[in-house]
Amino acid sequence: MELAYYSDYAVRLVNSEEPARGKDSLTSVEAVREMFGANQSAARRATDADVTRFRSVRARLRSVFEAADQGDETLAVDLLNSLLLEFPVSPQISGHDYRDDDGRPLWHMHLADHPSNATAGFAAIAAMGLAFHLTAYGVDRLGLCEASPCRNAYLDTSTNRSRRYCSDRCATRANVAAYRARKRLEADRSGSTGLAADSAQRTTANGER
Repeated sequence: MELAYYSDYAVRLVNSEEPARGKDSLTSVEAVREMFGANQSAARRATDADVTRFRSVRARLRSVFEAADQGDETLAVDLLNSLLLEFPVSPQISGHDYRDDDGRPLWHMHLADHPSNATAGFAAIAAMGLAFHLTAYGVDRLGLCEASPCRNAYLDTSTNRSRRYCSDRCATRANVAAYRARKRLEADRSGSTGLAADSAQRTTANGER
């Protein structure tokens, strides 16, 4: 498993809540287990107590994205480092489930967590994955969607650092909104120009009498 994969854990957890819309999908132990994706063995450790724990970690991860979005690199790194210290992992070389043409293991790095509960395990992987992404690509590659009121987190992997939205849907919605705003502005300007022309004509007509 590539280390970059783990960064998606952080995005998945942060985006389980949409504060501006008052939405929160992290309301049950089943929702917590869904956060683990294909890692079912880890998901089975989750209990009702992990709902509150997950929400706490989610708030801290969102703070990392918010600091990065505001250009405060030092704060983003400090917040992430505090998570790494609290939820450590052990990097290990693994070759399970992957074989080359000769039947030999395809060795890759794996993050082994040693959690006291499901939240600790998830937080450790999410924080380490986000740390790898940050150090490999830069703090400015951690973003929050600009399509109001979304503000979902995303990881920018574009070649020219141009990503601004969490999804194609939000990008389309923002572009449509911008297009309509331009059209309204053009209509307002056109209306103002027309009124000015009418006023000038009336002034000229009065002067000729």
